[in-house]
Amino acid sequence: MYKRVLLKLSGESLQGAQGYGLSPQVLSSYAAQIKEASELGVQIGIVIGGGNIFRGLSGIGKGVDRVKGDQMGMLATVINSLALQSALESIGAKAVVLTSIRMEPIGECYSKARALAAMAAGVVVIIAGGTGNPFFTTDTASALRGVELEAEALLKGTRVDGIYTADPEKDPSATRFDQITFDEVYARQLKVMDLTAFTLCRENNLPIRVFDMDTEGNLLKVVRGEAIGTTVKN
Repeated sequence: MYKRVLLKLSGESLQGAQGYGLSPQVLSSYAAQIKEASELGVQIGIVIGGGNIFRGLSGIGKGVDRVKGDQMGMLATVINSLALQSALESIGAKAVVLTSIRMEPIGECYSKARALAAMAAGVVVIIAGGTGNPFFTTDTASALRGVELEAEALLKGTRVDGIYTADPEKDPSATRFDQITFDEVYARQLKVMDLTAFTLCRENNLPIRVFDMDTEGNLLKVVRGEAIGTTVKN
């Protein structure tokens, strides 16, 4: 069983079937799974994307400057983080939002020491605002925080159950990997995370576990070390 993990959730996954914004059903499901894993004694840090609200790159073609677009995306991740914190607290779990840029009283400013102290006390730590810098994705933010907090694995909760040889929605013959190396992912040009995030994990020996977060109970199975999803490691 893992002792400390960094969970990466996509903003798009929070929108559920409605296709935009925040789905109360998805938030409730995710919060229940996270609480269940936390109650096992696993220390959990979380980074959430903001694509369900605003994606910086999508603003470029609409007259939004790239830096301002990315800053808008950072604010979107804060909204998602507060929503997840609220969902966790509503079911009795302890959660705190730390922001990569100063935003008191919305959240305390992130530091490694502050995050580790909260995690050691059994509090779920949600790190909002990406890296705090433009031109970096929340994938890169999750890799950075995972390495920084000395997590045993970066858990990438998605809508698919692992990494496939091809897009399973387009190629019915695609097969899923149980385990694959960073080098093989790169050689096959498989899309797991953006290259900056991927390289950060590879160089710091941080394994990535890709799994289906939308199936309830899967997060608990992953933190227990059960063989679901796909593991990427050196």
